[in-house]
Amino acid sequence: MHAFPAALVAMALSTSAMAQTVPPSATQAAPAPAAAGTQQQGGTTAPAKPDPAALNARLAAPLPADQAAMKAHVLFLASDAMKGREAGSPEFDIAAQYVAAQFYAAGLRPGGDQGGYLQRVPLVRYKADGQGRFVLTPAKGAAQPLVFGQDYIPAPDATHREASLSASVVFVGHGIDAPQYGHDDFNGVDVRGKIVLFFGGAPARFDGEERAFFGSPQTKLRTAAAHGAVGAILLGSATMTPEAMARMAETYDRPRMTWARPDGTGNGESIAMLGTLSPAGAAKLFAGARTPWSKIVAQAAKTTPRYRPVALPGTLAVATKTGITPVDSSNVVGLIPGSDPALKDQVVVLSAHLDHIGVGTPVNGDAINNGALDNAIGIASLIEEARRFKTDGTAPKRTLMFLAVTGEEKGLVGSDYFTNHPTVPLDHIVADVNLDMPILLYPFEDMIVYGADRSTLGPIVRRAVNSAGVDLSPDPMPEQGIFVRSDHFRFVQKGIPSVFLWPGQKGPGKAAVEHFMSTNYHKPSDDLTQPILWDQGVRFVDVNYRIAREIADGAERPLWNRGDYFGRLYKGPTTAK
Repeated sequence: MHAFPAALVAMALSTSAMAQTVPPSATQAAPAPAAAGTQQQGGTTAPAKPDPAALNARLAAPLPADQAAMKAHVLFLASDAMKGREAGSPEFDIAAQYVAAQFYAAGLRPGGDQGGYLQRVPLVRYKADGQGRFVLTPAKGAAQPLVFGQDYIPAPDATHREASLSASVVFVGHGIDAPQYGHDDFNGVDVRGKIVLFFGGAPARFDGEERAFFGSPQTKLRTAAAHGAVGAILLGSATMTPEAMARMAETYDRPRMTWARPDGTGNGESIAMLGTLSPAGAAKLFAGARTPWSKIVAQAAKTTPRYRPVALPGTLAVATKTGITPVDSSNVVGLIPGSDPALKDQVVVLSAHLDHIGVGTPVNGDAINNGALDNAIGIASLIEEARRFKTDGTAPKRTLMFLAVTGEEKGLVGSDYFTNHPTVPLDHIVADVNLDMPILLYPFEDMIVYGADRSTLGPIVRRAVNSAGVDLSPDPMPEQGIFVRSDHFRFVQKGIPSVFLWPGQKGPGKAAVEHFMSTNYHKPSDDLTQPILWDQGVRFVDVNYRIAREIADGAERPLWNRGDYFGRLYKGPTTAK
C-alpha cells in the first residue's frame, strides 16, 4: 500500500511509513513461526533468522485446497526471486506474466492491449539533476542566492527536463480553498502569475478523508493553478531544524516515478512544485514584508492556526534540471463478460496492485522487500475471486474486470494511467472494489470498508459483510484519510463510486495491525515467515466475492450519495435524494 498510513506530504513529495512502537507480544493473532526467536546484533535485539529446514517444513505443510491455492500465489509472488516486484524491473514483468497466466487458467478473457492480458504502461523515472538555483532579488538591494541544503531543496519536475521561473511570491497558509469548511487561503489576494508558498498538510478540523485530500501536493498544486499561480514552494515546517533540512538534502535526488507522456516527459500538474524552503529560507523571503516571519511561526504554533495571505517583497528566480529516464511496465487486465443484454456493457472493476518496493537497505542481512501482505495477498485474492466467479456456474449480469496494476507504491501511477487510458470506455465503468494489503494475521471479527458511506455501495457491502458472519465497523483511524490512499481513488477522481476493503480491528485485530505496521510494513520482514492465516484469506475472498456479485447483478448501477463531497467534486452520478 502506498504511504500507509504516513502523511501524504512528507516535505516536498516524499512518503514514509507510520512509526509506531508496539511490542512483539502485542500480536495475539496466531502462533509465532516455527523458528522464532531473537539474537543480539550490535547491542540491540533483532528477530532471529528462521532455520531454513523448519521454515520450509512450515511453508510446505498441507492445507485445504482453497487455502493452498491462495498460498501458492503468494509463495511465488513474494519469493526472493521476485526481488520485491518493483515497477519497471524485470522481476515485476515476470510477476505480471504470472498473473496473466493465472487469469487465463481461471477462464478470464484478455482485456489489455492488442488482444492480450497486458496493458503497456510507459513510465518515466525522474530525479533532480543538480542542486538548482534559488535567487532572491529584494525590492531594494542586490540579488541574494539562497543556499542549497540550508535555505532550499529543489524538487524534480517530471514535465520538464529544464525549468526556469522568475516571479514574486505570495504566502497562502496551507494553500487550501475548501468552501465547505469556510476555509480559503487565497481570499483577498491575487496570485496570478506568481509563485505561491504554503505549508504542507491541512487543518485538523477537516474530516479525516477530506483532510488527507486537501493536504496532498496534487490538490494543492491544482488549487494554486486554478487561482492563476505559475509555481509552488512547500514550507517544510515553521520549526524545522537545520539538522532535519540537512537530512532531507542527503536524499533530495532520489528517483521518483510517473507515467510518460507522448513526448517522453512525465505526467504532472499544470504547475510544478519547485522545492522546499526551510525556516531560514522563508525568513529571507519574508524580510521587509508587512507580516514578519516571526508572526507566521507564532501562528503555526497554535492548535488551530489561521493564516492570512502575505504578498512577499522582491522576486524569486528558480532554475532546476530534472533527469528523466523511460521505463516500461504493465497492468494486467482480465474480463468476465456480462450476460445480461441490458447490463453487459457496464463494467465493475476489481483492482489490486501487483508492485512492491523492490530491494532496499539490508535489515538483519535481508534487503529484499518481498511484500507478502503488501500486496501479494491482494493479488492472490483477486485471482481466487476470479476463479470463483468462473466456477460458480452463473455468469454475472455486468462485465467484471480483474485489474492488477503497476506503480501503486510510486503514487498510484498504474491505476492513474489506466483511468486516463482505459481499455474499455471509461463511462462504462460503474464501480471499483479495491484489494490492498489485507493483514491476515488474526481471525478477523469485523471488516472496514473505506468509502462505504459515500455511495449506494454502502448497503451492498454491509449485506455482504453481514452474510459472511461479521460486522461492518467504522474507520478506526479517520485521521489517516485512508480512502484517498490506494488505487480505488484514481477511479473516484473519474467520478466512479469506489470502495476499499480491509479486515477490521476488533478482538486481536488492533494489536496485530499495529505490530505489522511498526515492524513489517515496507520492510524485508513482510515475507512468508509471518504467521499468515490462510483460512482468513479464504474468508476475505468470500466477502469480496459477495460484494462483487451483488454489484454485478444489481438492478441499479452504483451512485454517489447526494451531497457527497467527492461525488460532487468529480461530477459522478448521484442518487435523486
